[in-house]
Amino acid sequence: MIMQEASFTNLFKTIMWIIAFYYIFKFLAQIFLPVLVKKAVEKAGENFQKQQQQYSQDTWQKTRNNNNDEIIIDTTNAKKSRETKKVGDYVDYEEID
Repeated sequence: MIMQEASFTNLFKTIMWIIAFYYIFKFLAQIFLPVLVKKAVEKAGENFQKQQQQYSQDTWQKTRNNNNDEIIIDTTNAKKSRETKKVGDYVDYEEID
């Protein structure tokens, strides 16, 4: 079995490789990251528009199916109000000098 000893030249080469990979990654990120972010934002916008269209179509169909005399309040997506727990009594105090 051959043992390699750690030397200053091998340490220097390793540090240089790490620095080279860092700058290569940084350079490639400047090129490709804006394109990837732009595509992700466009995809999220498309999904949002699809959801809005689906919601508006569902709401429109619900209102068309019912009589015109009725008022419809759709509470399926309404947020429930949170009840706050009363932990204890408030005690007013004065500082003593």
